[in-house]
This record gives sequence, structure tokens and C-alpha cells, in this order.
Amino acid sequence: WYYSFEYFPPKTEAGLDNLLTRIDRMSRRLDPLFVSVTWGACGSTLSRTLAVASHAQRFACVDVLLHLSCTGLSRERIAQVLNMAKSSGIRNILALRGDSPHGTWKEGDVSGGECDRAIDLVKLIRQLHGDYFSIGVAGHPEGHASSPKGDSGRDVEMQHL
Repeated sequence: WYYSFEYFPPKTEAGLDNLLTRIDRMSRRLDPLFVSVTWGACGSTLSRTLAVASHAQRFACVDVLLHLSCTGLSRERIAQVLNMAKSSGIRNILALRGDSPHGTWKEGDVSGGECDRAIDLVKLIRQLHGDYFSIGVAGHPEGHASSPKGDSGRDVEMQHL
């Protein structure tokens, strides 16, 4: 059996210290295939997300799947995040459009950033870093009306069934 853990960055320093200790202990004892580190709406957890992801990759020696949402972010900010991830040894990105700042997405809504959809984020990652990152996307079993058909440049598509 293979399994992974998903972590959401805590809001406090004490919570962050506690989580990093738990990641070390869980990684050592349970040997997950990888850990997934989530991303807060509009990049609200950016520094803590990167701290958790970097710690897991560098010190717990477990592969990290870093969630990256393009909602509300400029291309320059996305490039900075990718450079920080790369410098931490992170090689796996889950490219997401992200949660709507309004609570729900309506037809025709865009991300509020410079990449409107996850596919735009995938293309930007490939443009900036080539094949350095393995890129996953969230998929819909029947496809999504706003998603183009064909190769999006992603390596993996994950679906909740």
C-alpha cells in the first residue's frame, strides 16, 4: 500500500512548530510516498505553506507535492514562489485555479490574477522552468466545460470520484 499525507499550514507559530515536529515523526515512522501541502485562498498562507513544504522536503526527506493556486497572483509573484520551491528542492506542483475570493465561481469568472485558469498556470510553469517540475492538475471525470481538450502540459491529473 502507498499513501500520502496532506497538511494545511497552521495560523500560529506554535502551530507551525507543532506541525513540523509531527511531519518529522510521521515521515520517519510511517514512510509516506509523499506529502501534500495546501495553499490558502489568494496566497494567504504563502510563507507558512513554503515553510512547511521546505521543511518536509529538506529535513524530513519526503517528497512534497506543493499546491499552487493562481487566484489573485501576478505572474511575477508566481515566478517568485516557483523559484523558492525550486531552491528548497521541491519538484512537484499541483497547479490549481484556486478558491474564488467571492465564495463560489460563476460562469465566466476569472481568477483575479494574471493566470485565469489552472492550464494558464501550467503553461507559465513550463515556460519558466521547462520540465524541472512535475505538474499535477485537478480533473473532472467527465471533463470540465471551461477546460480545453488535448495536452495541457501537465504530467498527472487527479480526480476525486
